[in-house]
Amino acid sequence: MPAEDSLQILLHDASLPATLRQIALKVHNGERITFDEGVLLYEEAELGFLGVLANYIREKKHGDTTYFNRNFHIEPTNLCVYDCKFCSYSRLIKQRADGWEYTMDEMLDIVKKYDGEPVTEVHIVGGVLPQYDVPFYAELFRRIKAHRPNLHVKALTPVEYHYIFKKAKIDYATGMALMKDAGLESMPGGGAEIFHEEIRDHIAKDKCTANQWLQIHEEWHKLGMRSNATMLYGHIEKYWHRIDHMERLRQLQDKTGGFQTFIPLKFRNKDNQMSNVAEASVIEDLRNYAIARIYLDNFDHIKAYWAMISRNTAQLSLNFGVDDIDGTLDDTTKIYSMAGAEEQHPAMSTKELVELIKHVGRKPVERDTLYNVVTDYSNVEFAEEKKPQFYKLPVVN
Repeated sequence: MPAEDSLQILLHDASLPATLRQIALKVHNGERITFDEGVLLYEEAELGFLGVLANYIREKKHGDTTYFNRNFHIEPTNLCVYDCKFCSYSRLIKQRADGWEYTMDEMLDIVKKYDGEPVTEVHIVGGVLPQYDVPFYAELFRRIKAHRPNLHVKALTPVEYHYIFKKAKIDYATGMALMKDAGLESMPGGGAEIFHEEIRDHIAKDKCTANQWLQIHEEWHKLGMRSNATMLYGHIEKYWHRIDHMERLRQLQDKTGGFQTFIPLKFRNKDNQMSNVAEASVIEDLRNYAIARIYLDNFDHIKAYWAMISRNTAQLSLNFGVDDIDGTLDDTTKIYSMAGAEEQHPAMSTKELVELIKHVGRKPVERDTLYNVVTDYSNVEFAEEKKPQFYKLPVVN
């Protein structure tokens, strides 16, 4: 059924509470919902209601188009000076025997393994260590671009940038300009966690504050560049903390227009200091995607990481506001698997991603990092495709 018809049926449902009907009317009319209405959606709206609204917005923006890209990750280290309670990935410096620290040459070797492969993006993010400083990353970006000029460098979060700029005694504006000059082309959305201080201080004390995170993205946007944003949900936060988080993003987006994608990140409780906290259900995952799509009216895209939430849940999310399910990954990330994600070796061929999207009636489109269309796979017939070439990262015992 067309999304417009589904919304009309909802609006004519006599049993729908007046408060929810008002929100549905706002969505239909393209009007912004308020902070209190966002909280109300979390507290009172059922999954079906949220799905109708979120899918209406999704199809109004993108139709059936569902984006993915061909990418791989470089994770320089899983050692870190910070001690985030939710993190299953990092190891403190005193646990050095349990981790890895790549040299610049080793990172370039990972890039070179994809020579001749049709990847469009390298995603670089990892732990924070003193030796990975401004000169190191500037040189790494330059060498990647010198080796493969058309490979898009999406690298580092404000957590890393805040640390290295402070160490270099330069301000955010100067630092981001240096990174751009070195070859940085966009920023991932990590390190946002939950912005509100009472939660952030408990789960991620000592790393950059919410205001610092937002300031670094703002400086990047001032340079005419794009970035993503995330939110870690499903742990000790309340619903209003999630809306507070999205409200701060919405306000900055009104100011700069530099965000392109919002990515809700599901808290996973394996092998971390919050293992006693139960994980959110799949129903809650879908509700969260839908409310994000409704609330963040000025964000073009909502992304679900299939490697974190499973392939099946990623398919379901495409009816709850999501229009992007990330990329092929090629088994180059341990951030999700070490936290207990269903995908312990996350890699999909292009054919597998295309079929996953088609099986739920959506149109698969390969994009580059900035959402330029690379290939529309709606009518592409695949020949036999070779399997992804795994580049195995060290296994932490």
